[in-house]
Amino acid sequence: MKLTVNGTVHDVDASPDTPLLWVLRDHLGLTGTKYGCGEALCGACTVHVDGRAVRSCVLPVERLQGRAVTTIEGLSPDGSHPLQQAWARHAVPQCGYCQAGQIMTAAALLEEVPHPSEAQVDRSMATNICRCGTYLRIRAAILDAAGES
Repeated sequence: MKLTVNGTVHDVDASPDTPLLWVLRDHLGLTGTKYGCGEALCGACTVHVDGRAVRSCVLPVERLQGRAVTTIEGLSPDGSHPLQQAWARHAVPQCGYCQAGQIMTAAALLEEVPHPSEAQVDRSMATNICRCGTYLRIRAAILDAAGES
């Protein structure tokens, strides 16, 4: 099947029910998207499909024909996206494992609501788990990035 990821069309030889996460990591070598829970609960595997944040660990690739997938690698290959810059300024990552999913969820929020309130940020990010507990820095970085646009 053909899969469009980060603007490039790929021929993928995978079972139609294979979760997108494993196609990204194992077939395309895009390892920025992480496996966390496998049940769409933690957010580590968040990517964009047609601009919307989705959990790739439970999304079968057969549902992606003709749709555009964006991973953390495609958000900004050189790290210049305002969220990536704000993440660095606010020293958000500790272990870093969940950060790609956090950033992808935040990017979808800022696309929909360019200048969110703290409450909107908290609601949008509520299902993304950070075991290091950097939630206050995550919120600050998102609000900082929103101020740049």
